[in-house]
Amino acid sequence: MKKTLILLLLIGLAIPGKLFAQQNRFSGWAALFHTQKFSDKWGMSFDAQFRSANHYDYLQNVLLRPSVNYYFDNNKMAALGYAYISANNHLPTGAKTFRPESRIWQQLIINTKISKAATLQHRLRLEQRFLGNTTNKTDHYFAQRVRYFARAVIPLKKAETFTKGPFVGLQNEVMVNVQNNHKVNNHFFDQNRAYAAVGYRVHKKADVEVGYLNQFVQQTAGSYFNHVLQAAIYTRF
Repeated sequence: MKKTLILLLLIGLAIPGKLFAQQNRFSGWAALFHTQKFSDKWGMSFDAQFRSANHYDYLQNVLLRPSVNYYFDNNKMAALGYAYISANNHLPTGAKTFRPESRIWQQLIINTKISKAATLQHRLRLEQRFLGNTTNKTDHYFAQRVRYFARAVIPLKKAETFTKGPFVGLQNEVMVNVQNNHKVNNHFFDQNRAYAAVGYRVHKKADVEVGYLNQFVQQTAGSYFNHVLQAAIYTRF
């Protein structure tokens, strides 16, 4: 388990040192993640996220993301989903912009045990992105992105199974542009999100947590770090 945790931390820090002298932003994210099984093989997921602008000035992003899930067995699942993201921005001139985005996405999740009660999830996702153009409401840019995500949930109390109690969550996600990056930021690398949280499992079907997320974003010209305070609820039925 120690090797796995060290690997997660190294992934989160695997950004060239020259990039650390970038501008910093501060924001807050709130999220709800729900998974629902209809049978042994079929189910659905839904998450809703709300993200503030820099210095918590206003609501910048709303993300809604449903999917249909197929379970190969107890620890492997594939999904086909859709996502809608609204992006609101306030320019220094006082003007306001709105850029919507729609996505179709596919993913594979593999859950593994790293101890009797601790778990590690691997997730690989491919996204087809349709990015709205703020200068022409009828125009959309198309791009594709690959995302790899790893998350460990480590109970703070020793137990054979983890159904209730405090835990630590560690995760990292890296995103790369694999098609039409000139429509996004002109780079293969898109962003990285490293996250550490403390949480409480209310019962085996619900978790709550609060944590710090470090988001590194590559832009067309320059880059920045977004320091995020995140609160999340996870439900599983």
